[in-house]
Amino acid sequence: MAEWEDGVLFPEASKTEIARTKFLLGKYKNMRLLMDDYENHTKDMQQVAIDGEVARRIDQDDLHADKTANAVIVIEKQRRVYEQYRFRETALKRAHSLILSDDIKKAIRFRYFEGHSLKATCLFFGYDEKSSTIRGWVDTGIVTIANNLKLLGFFDSDAGKF
Repeated sequence: MAEWEDGVLFPEASKTEIARTKFLLGKYKNMRLLMDDYENHTKDMQQVAIDGEVARRIDQDDLHADKTANAVIVIEKQRRVYEQYRFRETALKRAHSLILSDDIKKAIRFRYFEGHSLKATCLFFGYDEKSSTIRGWVDTGIVTIANNLKLLGFFDSDAGKF
């Protein structure tokens, strides 16, 4: 929060924060698929944790593990991962919604939120597959989202390792 004390109204993301944003955007589609799976199959996942070998072998050194207690640990870990993904998804969506340019917003949505390749994104916009225009929009969008995440305080509150 030092930026606010220094009088910076719109803080800019560091290179590390921009790289983290690009990483999170690249993983967005996988995060969303895992979140959907968790939301739609929570009961099944919990039953597998109770019945399966995962709970029995949570600690390889423990020969007489309490399978029920270990299943609770596995279920709690799944819930925590889901909540972290949900927090990150919400932050990315909010930061994306703050992009002013409709072209940049659409390019980021198509490229990362819908999970298309850069080549497909260029072709979607009617450019050739190596278009510097679309690449520029995507790069600008990543920086803008990183700056918006910084403004929203995401990097201060996201405990994830990078």
